[in-house]
Amino acid sequence: MNERQLRILRELGELGSVTAVAEALLMTPSAISQHLRLLQRSIPVPLTERDGRRLVLTDAGRVLAGAAIEVESALARARHCVDDFVGEPAGDVSVAAFHSAAATFFPVLLRDRAATAPRLSLADEDVAQDHFPRLTRDYDLVVAHHLAHTPPWPRTVTVTTLLSEPLDVALPAGHPLARETTLSARDVADQPWITVHDGFPLMATVDAVATAANRRLDIVHRVNEFTVVAEIVAAGGGIALMPRWTTRPHPALVLRPLTGVHAVRRIDVLHRPEQAARRAVRTVLGELRRAADTIRATDPTDPNPALP
Repeated sequence: MNERQLRILRELGELGSVTAVAEALLMTPSAISQHLRLLQRSIPVPLTERDGRRLVLTDAGRVLAGAAIEVESALARARHCVDDFVGEPAGDVSVAAFHSAAATFFPVLLRDRAATAPRLSLADEDVAQDHFPRLTRDYDLVVAHHLAHTPPWPRTVTVTTLLSEPLDVALPAGHPLARETTLSARDVADQPWITVHDGFPLMATVDAVATAANRRLDIVHRVNEFTVVAEIVAAGGGIALMPRWTTRPHPALVLRPLTGVHAVRRIDVLHRPEQAARRAVRTVLGELRRAADTIRATDPTDPNPALP
């Protein structure tokens, strides 16, 4: 028993013939008859009977046709509720982001929100790259990082790229290499390094630096949180790759572009395709894209114009 079968039974009771029902529902008479036969299989008593050449409802058929009206009314109310939910501009939207993206984008999302804006629920999720798509089960939008050397996102998620952000070499302000405008892999290969833990995408770029320099890097610290990395670099604990636009400025830290290595990370928003049906989700996605435009509009070619 399904909605269409009940609708056909109801129309048969009102219109009085299979031909008339077929015309009203833009179906063939044989298709109408097939649906009625399928419906009859689920009911232990006859729903229709012959009255001359006409097929009419039995008493049981009329009872079920009356119930069909209630079913259609309930379904109409359900669809209306869904339409309201999908179209609600101030609906709830959950957003997850890895740490440096959260520090950059979350304040922008929260600043000067209108009363009619979507209600946000924000969370930090610092996971290995291949775990980000799984988070779309728990959050409406997931801000994730992706490097060129790593596998593409699965086709089960929809991807919107916010930024293609350069990864620069972070140095203490007083480091001899801080006087250079750009650095090559050979320039930095003999330095002590601070990297992320194995399994996180930034390691692919660190490995590319070692390959370009044709030597193994001396990795002395493994820290995933860039704010902590910045403090370690500033204290003279080593050098690191850090994102150019989403790194918080540090008075004892300078960033220098790396040449000869494709050191860029993408910041993407992932979501399940059906989430985009909600107006509130589309609104927050638009807010993230506008925030990214503002970030990209800052000087992308010289992160530290005033050299020491």
